Amino acid sequence: MVEVRAPFLQQYRINTLRLFGAVAFALLAVTASPPGAPLVNSLFELTGLLAIFTAIAGRVWSLFYIGGRKNAELVTDGPYSITRNPLYMFSLIGIAGLGAQTESLLSMVAMTGIAYFAFDMAMRGEEAFLAGRYGHSFEHYRQVTPRLLPDFSLWREADDTPLRSEKAVSGLKDGAVFLAAWLGIELIKMGQAAELLPVFWTLPF
Repeated sequence: MVEVRAPFLQQYRINTLRLFGAVAFALLAVTASPPGAPLVNSLFELTGLLAIFTAIAGRVWSLFYIGGRKNAELVTDGPYSITRNPLYMFSLIGIAGLGAQTESLLSMVAMTGIAYFAFDMAMRGEEAFLAGRYGHSFEHYRQVTPRLLPDFSLWREADDTPLRSEKAVSGLKDGAVFLAAWLGIELIKMGQAAELLPVFWTLPF
């Protein structure tokens, strides 16, 4: 029974994020960004882009270490030595970056908060799976390693850890989703500026 939980939770997470993304873009299409100074808007966009590219690079970096080892063994080196969930952490950074592209603090906080709620449920399920599979080894790992926010003082590298380039390449494909979402937001803003999309309300901040 334990063996089927991880794939099920992975598919659940993917479907939840797809639904979240569809709803978010539907709302953004009819929502105008708050009026603001050009310098502030540019700062939002630049910060958001940096966050998006950080997320893509971070996910590729994490996948170099975990590769096909996920669920096959307990990975505790590299980025997994400073946080138990580097992939989720970098995904949240990317989603915050997408929210910043709307030039709205409210939108950025809402998108990141909703994504965290979805990730939290997935992390709980995955940790229950790992606890059932690895017992005391995972319990020790959970006690000494932060769940999400990294502690760089804990960094530990394993000399015999093979890098999974194939999985890193798939991480680049996964990261392309962030770029596609960024392009979608830019197209929405262009459509609203050209009055091709109806605007039903404007974000307050």
